[in-house]
Amino acid sequence: LSFIIMGKIEEKLSEMGITIPPCVAPKGNYVLSVRRGNTLHLSGHIPSTPSGLIKGTLGDNLSVEQGYESAKTCAINILSTLQAELGTLDKVAQIVKIVGFVACTPDFEQQPSVINGASDFFVEVFGDKGQHARSAVGTNALPLGIATEVECIVEVEE
Repeated sequence: LSFIIMGKIEEKLSEMGITIPPCVAPKGNYVLSVRRGNTLHLSGHIPSTPSGLIKGTLGDNLSVEQGYESAKTCAINILSTLQAELGTLDKVAQIVKIVGFVACTPDFEQQPSVINGASDFFVEVFGDKGQHARSAVGTNALPLGIATEVECIVEVEE
């Protein structure tokens, strides 16, 4: 991992009032990212905040708005990994694809609205470079009881 540079994207995040948390070590036998050429494949990131994990089930004890914030938190944590890997978020050429998982009841049908929390955030931060392909998937449970998990593929500049 490299040192952190305060680039234009970091300055924009600061103006938005977003603090990128420190990058955390994986919780199992995997790495946070794998780079092949100019492509970074990132593992699933969870909604970890300074006050703990965002837990719950959409359609039961969490609203779509709370799920949206959970997905946005996953995206903020993805930026932590990207920054640690690249030194500055200015090296992000394109958010290529995200896959978002939503812990939900069987009758919950608003997974896309929940994962918009991550999608909207990436577009707000990176503009056109934040536009991406996406899947939003519902599941009966996620690790640690979390509400959402988001993984992504990112094209990076040399």
